[in-house]
Amino acid sequence: MRTQRQVVDYSLRKRALLRELLAGRVGTYDLCDASPYLKNAARFHGEPTEQRCPICRSENLTHVHYIYGDELKQSAGQARTVAELSVLAMTLCEFQVFVVEVCLGCDWNHLVEQYLLGRDGLTGGESEQETPGGVAAASGAGARRRREAQR
Repeated sequence: MRTQRQVVDYSLRKRALLRELLAGRVGTYDLCDASPYLKNAARFHGEPTEQRCPICRSENLTHVHYIYGDELKQSAGQARTVAELSVLAMTLCEFQVFVVEVCLGCDWNHLVEQYLLGRDGLTGGESEQETPGGVAAASGAGARRRREAQR
């Protein structure tokens, strides 16, 4: 996404967990513990991927995107589709997205990444500046209108 920033990737943690499983220090019951709520979110709001599950190798993984932020109010903590994230990114200043991969076959789940989305990323991390009169600065508002008109 265009406004995605401050990305944290958890692939090293995933590799370490799988290494622990292969070494016999961790059991599959410890790793395959997806809650019913997470599985339902994966079914109804998840984005299917082409990646096979690293545990059962029979199902493709599904990515679930959870959103958190002060502007979301009661919507915080809900699962959303990628299309809904794009709309929210253009409407809200800033919110955090957590991406969880889920296998609906064996209940494997793992946090894949987290990142920030929102309008603040469009202006290089700064929101519009206000003048003493309370009107948004003309250069920031005009640039945003031009970008929206180009779409």
